[in-house]
Amino acid sequence: MKINLKDLNDKIETQDYIQDLETVKYADISKSKSKIKPYAEKMVKEVVAAFKHDSLVQTQLAVTGQRPVTFALETNIINLPYANYKKIANFFEEGQEYDLNVYFETRSEYVNASHFRIDQLTTEEEIEKDSSAVVDKLVDAIIEKIKVVREYKKSEKKTETKAKTTKSTTKKKTTTKKKTTTKKK
Repeated sequence: MKINLKDLNDKIETQDYIQDLETVKYADISKSKSKIKPYAEKMVKEVVAAFKHDSLVQTQLAVTGQRPVTFALETNIINLPYANYKKIANFFEEGQEYDLNVYFETRSEYVNASHFRIDQLTTEEEIEKDSSAVVDKLVDAIIEKIKVVREYKKSEKKTETKAKTTKSTTKKKTTTKKKTTTKKK
C-alpha cells in the first residue's frame, strides 16, 4: 500500500485507522514464546487485514504488572509513532506516494531514558508473503524487550548530580578582604 503525506496525516489526525488494545498480565505471558505467540499472531493478522483494506493500523499489547510495558505495531512511512505524526512532514514531500512499513514500538519507563523505542519490524511485502515468519520475529522482539524492561536500572547519576549540585549551591560562601600594606621607606 502506498500513501501520500496529506492522506497519512489526515487519517492519523482523525484516527481513521484500525485500532486495537489488548491488556495482559506478566504472569499470563511470562517469558514463554508459546504464551506470547497468540497475542503476536493476533497483532500480525490485524496488520495483514489493514493492508488488504488499504487502511492504517495501530494494534497494542499492554502488559501490566510491576514494570508495565506497552508493545504496538503501527503502519507508517517512517519510524515515528502516530503521536508525533505532525513531524512526518519534515522528512517527506507533498504529492508523492510512499510505501508503508510495519513498526514495532515499546513504551515503558524501564526501556531507556526516553521511555520509548521504535524499530521497523517488516515491510508490507514480507508480511503478506510470510506472516508466520513475522509472527516469530515479533515474538522474539517482545521477549527481548521484556528482558530489557525487567533488567533496566534507572540512572543514579541524575540523582547523585542533583544532590551534589544542591549541596554546592547551598553552601554559604565566605569572602575575605585582602589587606594591602604599604612599605615604609
